[in-house]
Amino acid sequence: MTSSLSTPSLSTPSPAAPDQRTRLKSIIGGSAGNLVEWYDWYVYSAFTLYFAPVFFPSGNQTAELLSAAAVFAVGFLMRPIGAWFMGIYADRKGRKAGLTLSVTLMCLGSLMIAVTPGYATIGIAAPALLVLARLLQGISVGGEYGASATYLSEMAGRNRRGFFSSFQYVTLISGQLVALMVLLVLQRLLTPEELSAWGWRIPFFIGGVLAIAVFYIRRGLAETQSFHNAAHASNAGNASGTTDAAPPKSSGFALFKHYPREALMVLALTAGGTLAFYAYTTYLQKFLVNTSGFSKEAATEITTAALFVFMLCQPLAGMLSDKVGRKPLMVVFGILGTLFTYPIFSALSGTTDAMTAFFLVMAGLLIVTGYTSINAVVKAELFPAHIRALGVALPYALANTIFGGTAEFVALKFKQMGHENWFFWYVTIMIALSLIVYVRMRDTRHNSQIQED
Repeated sequence: MTSSLSTPSLSTPSPAAPDQRTRLKSIIGGSAGNLVEWYDWYVYSAFTLYFAPVFFPSGNQTAELLSAAAVFAVGFLMRPIGAWFMGIYADRKGRKAGLTLSVTLMCLGSLMIAVTPGYATIGIAAPALLVLARLLQGISVGGEYGASATYLSEMAGRNRRGFFSSFQYVTLISGQLVALMVLLVLQRLLTPEELSAWGWRIPFFIGGVLAIAVFYIRRGLAETQSFHNAAHASNAGNASGTTDAAPPKSSGFALFKHYPREALMVLALTAGGTLAFYAYTTYLQKFLVNTSGFSKEAATEITTAALFVFMLCQPLAGMLSDKVGRKPLMVVFGILGTLFTYPIFSALSGTTDAMTAFFLVMAGLLIVTGYTSINAVVKAELFPAHIRALGVALPYALANTIFGGTAEFVALKFKQMGHENWFFWYVTIMIALSLIVYVRMRDTRHNSQIQED
């Protein structure tokens, strides 16, 4: 481990609080890395149609896609493990160290997929290496959320914390849009045969190269004042020989022993928000095709345009939270989501006009903005610095896997059963349950655990 990733010693004085230029440079660097992480994560699903036959040749496209989707699910299930491991690492070794390790694992995963020969060349080793690559990427993206949310929230400064932390979802959505743009460009430049033969490897090479660049950017980032303060307090307590003076080391046991209320709160406030996010983003494109009757091209255009506007709304809502507080935005999301989720999906199911569908989708996404724009900073403000990255990452990853990761499956299962509207009620009920948490919790802007010198 290099010295740049090591924990400060007791004798090392805490650096002065960063100036505005340093804050801005650090936030841009952290956000750029988050974009690359999510590009690498989403590019797998964007190009599945082209590489699935290479790794799972069966002569049946549905079987090939199901096999590739199963590998995608395995990566998704690794996210809580990544959140646990990387959250502890970022709490003990530093936010910068966590961010650097996260992008390293993502880089390795992308390059492995890019260079792995197909089933025809190395047999069963091909899908095995694909699984290994997605395991690395699952661990990476699971840890990225907690490390980046904590870093951006701690680095932003008290008065702009909501605004700057909102860029986590700006870059998350940007990663998805960039993956789609790369797909569209390659579809224009290459024939379907070329894409299926070798062109699908290009986006993974792009992701690997970008991750290498981000690795060097993140190594040059400034560490946060909060981590330095927590590390100094821990070292001081250990040096004094009084165990009570030192905060407990970050661990899953310490999280649920000392901060069970906060951990459960993160899980509960995430449940409705993440389900709504996946319902209005990843699932909605399929809903517009399977239920509303739009073509695949039209559904892609509608959702892409809506996602772009949705991305632009995040900083505006984050800025608003710095003025009025976090709680009002989350309560508004809870109320509007409870009242309008069923009507929006019902109206979408019956519309055949693209512009009408766009405005309905935007209505849903604008409601969800009350959650997405500030959920990272809300979670970060709930925990003290010595366990913040883990506290943000692990409960979120669990809720994300349980509710967000299963949203599409649940929706399609209800449709298969002939009760598609049950999914509308399911999303509505989960948002309503999260609303109870939003109403009862304190406003973290005024009761933040992030302390600054």
